[in-house]
Amino acid sequence: MYGAAGAAVVVLVAALVFSGAAGARQVLDPGALVRWGLPIAQTTLNVSASLVIGGLAFAVGILPHVRRPERGHSVPRGDASRQPEEHPAFSRALQIATLASLVWTASAVAVLVFTDSDLIGQPVSGSSDFTKQLVFYMTQLDVGRAWLITVIIAATVGTLLFAVRSLTGLALTFLLAVGGLIPMALIGHSASSGDHEAAVNSLGLHLVGAALWVGGLGVLALLGGTLAGRVRTVSGRTSGQDLLEAVLRRYSALALCCFILVVVSGIINASLRVPSWEALFGSSYGQLIIGKVVFAVVLGGIGYMHRRWVIPQLSRGASPRRVLWQLVGVEAIVMGGVSGLAVALSRSAPPQPTSYASNASPAFILSGYNLPPELTTSRWFTEWRPDWLWIAIAVFGAVTYALGLLKVRRRGDSWFWPRSASWYAGLVVLTYITSGPPAVYGRVLFSAHMVDHMMLTMVAPLLLVLGSPITLALKALQPRQDGSRGLREWILVFVHSWWSKLITHPLFAAANFAGSIIIFYYSDLFGYAMRDHIGHELMNVHFTLTGYIFILTMIGSDPLPRRAPYPLRLLLLFATMAFHAFFGVTLMGSNVLLEPTYFGNLGRAWGLSAIADQQQGGAVAWGIGEIPTLVVAIGVALMWSRSDARETKRRDRAADRDHDAELEAYNAMFNKLEERDRTRGI
Repeated sequence: MYGAAGAAVVVLVAALVFSGAAGARQVLDPGALVRWGLPIAQTTLNVSASLVIGGLAFAVGILPHVRRPERGHSVPRGDASRQPEEHPAFSRALQIATLASLVWTASAVAVLVFTDSDLIGQPVSGSSDFTKQLVFYMTQLDVGRAWLITVIIAATVGTLLFAVRSLTGLALTFLLAVGGLIPMALIGHSASSGDHEAAVNSLGLHLVGAALWVGGLGVLALLGGTLAGRVRTVSGRTSGQDLLEAVLRRYSALALCCFILVVVSGIINASLRVPSWEALFGSSYGQLIIGKVVFAVVLGGIGYMHRRWVIPQLSRGASPRRVLWQLVGVEAIVMGGVSGLAVALSRSAPPQPTSYASNASPAFILSGYNLPPELTTSRWFTEWRPDWLWIAIAVFGAVTYALGLLKVRRRGDSWFWPRSASWYAGLVVLTYITSGPPAVYGRVLFSAHMVDHMMLTMVAPLLLVLGSPITLALKALQPRQDGSRGLREWILVFVHSWWSKLITHPLFAAANFAGSIIIFYYSDLFGYAMRDHIGHELMNVHFTLTGYIFILTMIGSDPLPRRAPYPLRLLLLFATMAFHAFFGVTLMGSNVLLEPTYFGNLGRAWGLSAIADQQQGGAVAWGIGEIPTLVVAIGVALMWSRSDARETKRRDRAADRDHDAELEAYNAMFNKLEERDRTRGI
């Protein structure tokens, strides 16, 4: 790791000198301390945050949690002193993450102070004027607030790492740590890109992939000899597979996914920064990008060697450990160089301007995009604006579902093909909703936004639920025997958790499905979702999950903590249909514009007026909301009918086996009652 740190510093310094990003300014120069200290602090922050995320990823998904008892020995229940102790590799991974969280917090504070000094062009000092400016920066400016949030998240994660040891608690801490990357994606070049949302989403995906990749590799290198032991099964017997091989296989699969994510998202982000091939080869920024590409190719080659040569030898009982750790060391050094190069890129000016035009249109100021052309029938199919976050989700869902199908069929099991067709159709619809015309025109027309909302809530979830992805995952994934939790184990933990019991309770799911509409549209949440990128993405996530959970409780075949009886399902469906109708009719008859400061100030010269368009949106909410709900109601009725038919067949088979013993016992009971009444003279 010392070699990796040295490589990061050397490449960072060389790239800063090459691009001139650390040169003294003629006006408002913050001083050499800030010019050099800020990129070094950023590199430290990136690496330490990656180690925190990598350590937590290893703890919750790769390493065994506890050391299993030896064969023939059991641990009595209730004897806390004799409960299984933490596995040494698990403890070591958390120690790495804990120490890294302290560095993450300190470096985030340094970046916060240095960025303020760099922005105002004054050296860091302890004067009252600098302190007041720092407070203003942290509380009033978006960049300062973003770095302040990063500091708070880093400190919170560090505190939790000192206190939490349960796997569920660590998983939540992992999600919080990953969330700490979001503020970094919202600032810098992405904050003022011409295609702001594409830049932010691609950079966010890039940061997540890089953090898992770099952090996982760092943790793997630092674990070292701790991985020499052998995995023990629940029964106490060795599984015959070296812990090193198991960990290396799991990390290799994770690294491959991260490699693809980092490369693709990096290409997308670079294309937004570099407008042409001439700018790529003719600017220092473009040449630094070429350097990152070269490093990525080298890292991909090393990963290929791990998958094709080292891991197979370990599985055959060979011990190429010297070569393995040499490859890991070289990979860590190259990764350190990439980290330094990435920070140098963030400090360099891209060829593509990142400042807003002085004559920006009202629509661009409010939504981040200029007005699209007038909506026509053909443009419901031709106007697209890629949302890379949801495209990544759709691609991930398509690939993992295909891999699951492949595993199930190789094992000789069957899978109902209409489920697969429904799943892939749902992914296509989801992509159309989030990147196609509903998303483009949903920013300027309330009626198009309502099409977006209703399809996101009812159409895409309906198709996805019928694909039964959880059932497929449980059939395809093999349970782990070494005490670690893989994807299958985490699915089962979530399905049986109290949280799952709450959100999938039929009454809660129906109330959430119907009530979210009122809360969202008649509060400030609607305006936040229309103006802010994070709010818009949270809106998409919420309504997709809300619709998915509701439809899952109605007609889904995936496992749930409880199933509502069919009469209750139909009652809830008809209630939601009535609620959608009430909401739609209310909008159709309303003369009060929702979010007038947004829809009333877009400067749209074509189409209906804002209030007439909102009334049309009410009709859309009524129409599109009712049709899928009616389809689900028909599905519930069919399932009820089939359930009754199966129950009748079951009773008939039971009657054939016991010669109608149940009916004979029932008749015998009435005969006894009749005989008793006769003896009493009734």
